[in-house]
Amino acid sequence: MFINRMTKRLLMSTTLTAGVVALASASALAQVNIDQVTEEGVKRADAGAAEQQRIEQIATQTDELLAEFNTLAKVVDGLKTYNSLLQRQVDNQEAEKAALSESIGNVALIERQIIPMMTRMLDALEEFIRLDTPFLMKERTDRLARLRQMMERSDVTSAEKFRRVIEAYQIENDYGRTIEAYKGTVDINGTPQEVDFLRIGRVSLAYQSVGGQYTGAWDLEEGRFIEVPPAQFKTQIAQGLRVARKQVAPDLLVVPVTAPSEE
Repeated sequence: MFINRMTKRLLMSTTLTAGVVALASASALAQVNIDQVTEEGVKRADAGAAEQQRIEQIATQTDELLAEFNTLAKVVDGLKTYNSLLQRQVDNQEAEKAALSESIGNVALIERQIIPMMTRMLDALEEFIRLDTPFLMKERTDRLARLRQMMERSDVTSAEKFRRVIEAYQIENDYGRTIEAYKGTVDINGTPQEVDFLRIGRVSLAYQSVGGQYTGAWDLEEGRFIEVPPAQFKTQIAQGLRVARKQVAPDLLVVPVTAPSEE
């Protein structure tokens, strides 16, 4: 009986020990699971923070790329406008090049036409001088001779030749609006006499000898110089010479003028 009681106690003690061991094992296992869960949670939190930081970096880069895109878009728009302007300029230059090419192609034709025209202009000018009142004849005929010599020169451009011919016409035109005094000679009574000429436009060409002994004027109908009454024109022509030389102020003058003929 005593043995049975001891056996029962031993069995109870063994059972209790096993229960304690089992309880201790279960507690240790529970603690391990909690540590693992905690560690896993920390890892997930760290991973979430890293992911959030990466997302923020991506967002920042996206904003920077968007700002750069907007800037480049403005630059592109400006370049499109600039290129459009340049294209219009290029088109205009191309049109000018075409016009210049056409003009260059016509230069030879124009030159072939303008040279004969200038020759005819000189012929007409020579005829005009021959029929005009004979003032400054040497100066005018020498100018015409120089122009004819220039027409034969190859080192003078057609444009310069034309300019010089037009200039000669302009000089002849100006003679009709000016008053002038100059020295020359006139055949008086078969003897060349030094005289002072007074030219008033193309209306009157008079002369007066040095000292005022002879006074005359060009007669258009007779085509020569004739003497005029000294009492009527001597003082007036002398006054006109002083006016032409700007020695006195302009004044009303009475000079011999050929009356127009009725034809």
